[in-house]
Amino acid sequence: MIVQTDEDLKGIQEISDIVAITLKEMREYARTGMTTKELDNYGAEILKHYGAKSAPFVTYKFPGWTCISINNEMAHGIPSSRVLNEGDLVNIDVSAELNGFYADNGGSFVLGEDINENQKLVDASIEALHNAISTIKGGVKISEVGRIIERTAKAKGYKVIKNLGGHGVGRGLHEEPDCILNYYDRYEYRRFKKNSIVAIETFITTDSTSVNTMKDGWTLIGNKGGFCVQHEHTLLVTSGKPVILTAKNGI
Repeated sequence: MIVQTDEDLKGIQEISDIVAITLKEMREYARTGMTTKELDNYGAEILKHYGAKSAPFVTYKFPGWTCISINNEMAHGIPSSRVLNEGDLVNIDVSAELNGFYADNGGSFVLGEDINENQKLVDASIEALHNAISTIKGGVKISEVGRIIERTAKAKGYKVIKNLGGHGVGRGLHEEPDCILNYYDRYEYRRFKKNSIVAIETFITTDSTSVNTMKDGWTLIGNKGGFCVQHEHTLLVTSGKPVILTAKNGI
């Protein structure tokens, strides 16, 4: 989406605030002994309160209101009767629609005590996300995002998933530019456009370099096991520093 009017900017900011607040409140609500479906239902109530609709449900008929992935699951985890345990690495991805505008954000966190020592992985992902975002402006090559995320991950001793990426967003959940990858692709010649809306995502792991789809048809799991994290912001590309539209998620 290219923002062309004040109404466009107002609309995309409103839904960005909603998904950001929903993610933040779900993260704070999560506790051991809770099922992922209970956590998802809580998120659904927040979206309903604001009049927003779950984007994965509306767009793809995803069997849940939000995506909740655990430990070695990278993305698109289906909310279920699965119970959250102490030390789980939990990822919540919230995307929604309001008045024809879409926004997307996600984040991973350690639940309770860090018994598996994954906080360093979470921190590396957040650092990679902000390092990448800080370089984005109109005219910058899209490949720079992947270069920075991969470089940050490797410096911390981690790997990146190579068959997932960020994407454009705004009037739909997934728009051009698609495949904003987490590694440097020298054959990627596209550039960010001023006033465009993009969702920048990290996909960082301890062991895996790609993901496969599980038998449920949705959940994406690391090909070599280990732990997986993702962090995501929706932002407005400008001629200078980008505007993080989902800043209210606290990431």
